[in-house]
Amino acid sequence: MTKDMTRGNLVRILVFFSVPLILSGVLQQLYSWADAFILGNMVGEKALAATGATNAVINLFVMGITGFASGISILSARYFGMGDHRIQKRILFSFSLVLGTICLFLSISSIVFIKEILTLLRTPGDIASMSASYLRIILCGIPFIAVFNVYSAVLRGIGDSKAPFYAVLVSSLANVLLDILFVGCLRFGVKGAATATIISQILMTLFIISYAVRKHEILHLFSGESLLSGDNLESDMKSGEALNGTGKRYPGKLKADSGILKEGASLSLPITIQSVVTSLGSLILQNFMNGFGTTTVAAITTAYRVDCIILLPIINLGTGIATVTSQNLGAGKYDRVRKCLRTGAVLTAAVSLALSFLVVFAGKYLIMIFGVSQEAVQIGGDFFKAIGRFYVVFGVTMAVRGYLEGNGRVLFSGIIAILGLGIRISLSYLLLPWFDNMVIAYAEVFAWCFQMIVYVFYAVFVQNRRMEAERIKG
Repeated sequence: MTKDMTRGNLVRILVFFSVPLILSGVLQQLYSWADAFILGNMVGEKALAATGATNAVINLFVMGITGFASGISILSARYFGMGDHRIQKRILFSFSLVLGTICLFLSISSIVFIKEILTLLRTPGDIASMSASYLRIILCGIPFIAVFNVYSAVLRGIGDSKAPFYAVLVSSLANVLLDILFVGCLRFGVKGAATATIISQILMTLFIISYAVRKHEILHLFSGESLLSGDNLESDMKSGEALNGTGKRYPGKLKADSGILKEGASLSLPITIQSVVTSLGSLILQNFMNGFGTTTVAAITTAYRVDCIILLPIINLGTGIATVTSQNLGAGKYDRVRKCLRTGAVLTAAVSLALSFLVVFAGKYLIMIFGVSQEAVQIGGDFFKAIGRFYVVFGVTMAVRGYLEGNGRVLFSGIIAILGLGIRISLSYLLLPWFDNMVIAYAEVFAWCFQMIVYVFYAVFVQNRRMEAERIKG
């Protein structure tokens, strides 16, 4: 079901819209959790480190795709708030085709140069072969992730955040069962874990396409209104469309809409560039971290697996804030847009505080379940004590960032995020003599503080004043 989020209680709307997103994210993280848990306990710590050493490369693709999808979701939500439902299928088809094709090309190129990529990352020699085998298979699933994220983005834009959850639920169950089969029973090692993951991703993509067709007529690509950019009958007929017996128009052929692609790119590209640069920064940090040795690599990459799933409520509340803000902006409800910032920031701060207590006191026990050594557990526990106390800063940062991106300020948001990454990388090297292998955690905290200060200042003193001027002018 589509959902109009331009009226009603904002706390309720944000919570009910974000919860399926959070659950989807949790289940998606189960891909890496299942791989890590089964590999760590059934194959060994080296297999765990081998998959962990590829995280930065995989995240480069995933963050680029999800970043681009965030812009698509903002575009979809804006038009939905305006009441323009016909354009949704044009957004869906255009970006599925273009993003899917680009990701296919990039994944093939990466497979060709996989050894060179791992060499640049200074992947430890004792795990390099396993890392290459794992990554080579995982990259085959990237085009499916792209199409899945485009569908998820448009569904979120029209208010349906449950569909991605259902798709990921199916995928996660399949992934766990296939992991047990390929790794636990058939002893295929890291190749089995990778194969289980991409089969699950294919199932996830097929499910969400089927769901969109069955549940939302406005997303059915082969029925209803034209997919082409022309809105009058004469131009549509020249483009190859025809009338059926009821007078409805059906496209003679499908094609990407250049106007939609241009408009969506203006929102998506800044977020994508920021996401890709962040991932490239992660490659630099992975290279930096690999210098500490296999035990630290296993400890910190495992800690980040836990950290990623713990932070999902904060990240997805930020996504919810962006979507709700965009719908209300499209509807011209400026007072409600500003209220979304206040409500979202308070809600996110409260959630962040609860998560902070969780990781500070229980983080080390969560790492234990992955079968790493006691030394790695201790390192991971220290990491959580260092970074977990500052989750509230991260929460406020994500809330205000979501608000700004929902207002279309994606370029500004991306620039500040990239500057924050630069601070994080620089401080990782500069503070090394004082913090040793915990320097990555403290450098990240400093970057969060920088971003929060700048985002809050811009939202309060720049964006809100611009919006008030637009309201008066309108």
